[in-house]
Amino acid sequence: MLSSKSMEYSPRNNLGSRWKEYHGCKDWLGLLDPLDENLRRELVRYGEFIQAAYHCFHSDPATSANDNAHVARDVSLPDRSYKVTKSLYATSSIGLPKWVDDVAPDLGWMTQRSSWIGYVAVCDDKAEIQRMGRRDIVIALRGTATCLEWGENLRDVLVQMPGENELVDAQPKVECGFLSLYKTGGAKIPSLAESVVNEVKRLVEMYKGESLSITVTGHSLGAALALLVADDISTCSPNAPPVAVFSFGGPRVGNKGFVNRLESKNVKVLRIVNKQDVITKVPGMFVSEAIDKKLRDTGASGVLNLLDNSMPWAYSHVGTELRVDTTKSPFLKP
Repeated sequence: MLSSKSMEYSPRNNLGSRWKEYHGCKDWLGLLDPLDENLRRELVRYGEFIQAAYHCFHSDPATSANDNAHVARDVSLPDRSYKVTKSLYATSSIGLPKWVDDVAPDLGWMTQRSSWIGYVAVCDDKAEIQRMGRRDIVIALRGTATCLEWGENLRDVLVQMPGENELVDAQPKVECGFLSLYKTGGAKIPSLAESVVNEVKRLVEMYKGESLSITVTGHSLGAALALLVADDISTCSPNAPPVAVFSFGGPRVGNKGFVNRLESKNVKVLRIVNKQDVITKVPGMFVSEAIDKKLRDTGASGVLNLLDNSMPWAYSHVGTELRVDTTKSPFLKP
């Protein structure tokens, strides 16, 4: 649980030389059961970055990507030691008939193809950098909010990732709708993929020589997109810093080949899963993660790879799971 023996606020401790451990270098071994207090505070802190993205979007959802898209929106960050450097937009490749806007003009933001979905921020406070043991770059992404985003969520057939060799066993595949939102560009703005990669490259170059980390955090749809972001930025620069994903209530995103791809890039993923959340159990799959692991350990990996490449819903979760229960934790609302 994201809980503590006390309901009182406890200050953040100095992570110092252990920051890489809290960032997942050992896959959070020994930190999850019982949940380490420092890790709990860090998870709550990154969750608040996502909440800030929700608040910013819903405060003005009708803001178009065509209106000052290259100017970072004013996000009310809970952690004042970070500053926002880039607004991020996701664009759907599908559209609705024009008459929908005519019928409900006040709800045009629900049907616009490009919508503000999050931001990039960087820690620029010396005291906080010292506490964390490095300068941290955060990419925060909200969950589904518009009709077209819901439409993309439902496009749940696995598709091959761009640039992959079709002859390779366990080809990396991801959900069609998630990839569409990530890779599609708008009329006047680049794709989410292009925007986030270019901004990360810029920041890594700006702070070259410093100890850096990149933390991607998202909820629901944002958690799915966070994995695609992490996949790209982990190799976007020859000096790419360690990349970790803190995923809250995220669905499955790809197949076992995609899992292998992220692991080969040393991307660390911690999935915070609410026991009651159905979103974490979809899209569909052929076998559960636990059964999949047992079968691979018995030498059936060849058969499973064949299924991964032929079944359109052979999904697998990525990373390490931290299961929470809102009915028991005093820090979570049921």
